[in-house]
Amino acid sequence: MKKIVKWVVRGALYWWFRIYNSAKIIGLENVPKGGPIIFCGNHKTYVDPPLMVATAKRDMRFLAKKELYKNKFLAFLGWAFDAIPVNRDEKDISAIKESLKALKDGKCIALFPEGTRNGMAKGEKAKDGVAFFAVRSGAKVVPCGIKGGDKENRKVTIKYGEPLDYSKYKGCKDKEQLDKITNEIMEKIVELSK
Repeated sequence: MKKIVKWVVRGALYWWFRIYNSAKIIGLENVPKGGPIIFCGNHKTYVDPPLMVATAKRDMRFLAKKELYKNKFLAFLGWAFDAIPVNRDEKDISAIKESLKALKDGKCIALFPEGTRNGMAKGEKAKDGVAFFAVRSGAKVVPCGIKGGDKENRKVTIKYGEPLDYSKYKGCKDKEQLDKITNEIMEKIVELSK
């Protein structure tokens, strides 16, 4: 049942973005067809997560803040796409374990290093979550740049960059190295979102 709902919702979202937002999808050839992937992009609007879900051609589980579940539509999307709820006020061990298990099982997860909408514009430091999951799991990171999709510009463009491989750092716990990886990923995302 959930598989059918997911398939129908993803198709509806895809065509919504193509028609209403004149969505331009670039770089799909960069998305590996198999194996675990961590998708990560810039986060400007509520459109970003469903846009990634509808266009990436891979199933993914989003890490979503628990507060989103107060909105019935977003809660429905969370259910349909098997989102991983995260309590942002503390280190959410169950969300971390669930994400690592998904990657270990060869699945994909998706998150926004900014941690919140317009984090970069607000001058917030990018979170190390993507780097942490990449070095813990050995999964490749696919950076995404999203442009438009807001009130000023309905048209939206999503660019998928080449996969980044941090498997040589597998098991690394050095904060400095994780920061370096995070900065590198953010630079790619910024480049793709121009």
